Amino acid sequence: MRELEAVELKDYLESADVKPLLLDVRQSWEFDICKLDDSVLIPMSSIPANLDQLDKDRETVVICHHGIRSRRVAYYLEQAGFSNIINLKGGVDSWAKTVDNQMATY
Repeated sequence: MRELEAVELKDYLESADVKPLLLDVRQSWEFDICKLDDSVLIPMSSIPANLDQLDKDRETVVICHHGIRSRRVAYYLEQAGFSNIINLKGGVDSWAKTVDNQMATY
């Protein structure tokens, strides 16, 4: 698993030829407050039941509020055979503080 700071992820997304899946693992009420564009919500507790919806070979960025839940999900995905996982270090909170200061926070 790789970990990228918010600014590093922003730069990476701007330069990537193939966009990774942005997998948000927060609760729906959190996702409703703020989210990265084009992200897909699958709450952490629903990940095991939804593994078949995810491509094990597709680069996937796992996102949460502060980067703790997403790191746990990233480890889980790696154990399940996913080969290209990135954790957003600091989560959407860091994104709002360093990349998009117009993003709502909570």
